[in-house]
Amino acid sequence: MKLNTIGPADGAKQERRRVGRGIGSGFGKTAGRGHKGQHARSGGYHKVGFEGGQMPLQRRIPKRGFRSALAPRVAEVQLGLLESAAIAGVVDLEALRLRRLVRGKPAAVKVILGGELTQAITVKGLRVSAGARAVIEQAGGTVEA
Repeated sequence: MKLNTIGPADGAKQERRRVGRGIGSGFGKTAGRGHKGQHARSGGYHKVGFEGGQMPLQRRIPKRGFRSALAPRVAEVQLGLLESAAIAGVVDLEALRLRRLVRGKPAAVKVILGGELTQAITVKGLRVSAGARAVIEQAGGTVEA
């Protein structure tokens, strides 16, 4: 077999339909558009989502919710995960990144109540919820701004 002898399979390639080329082509005169009406006119067709005057679906369904692309993204970390991220008893943004608890570049990181804390840790430069702060201080740890 040679590359110059290979061709497409039978029926794989179809000729382009040439409309408006006389009565013998089968697509002469009206060029397959029928007689009159919106579809027969040039530029005459409805817009996307148009339902013939009926209230379109995208307007019938109630709208809800909005998430601003400009709002700062605050990552949340559960309290129970902090022990594994602590480096020499200190948890900061860099330690959370090393343990892949925080990905990307969030505007801030907030520690929320969830899980248990068994050892004293120091939390630096992170936001802390009131419940999480109480558990950290109860375990003998501190929260630094």
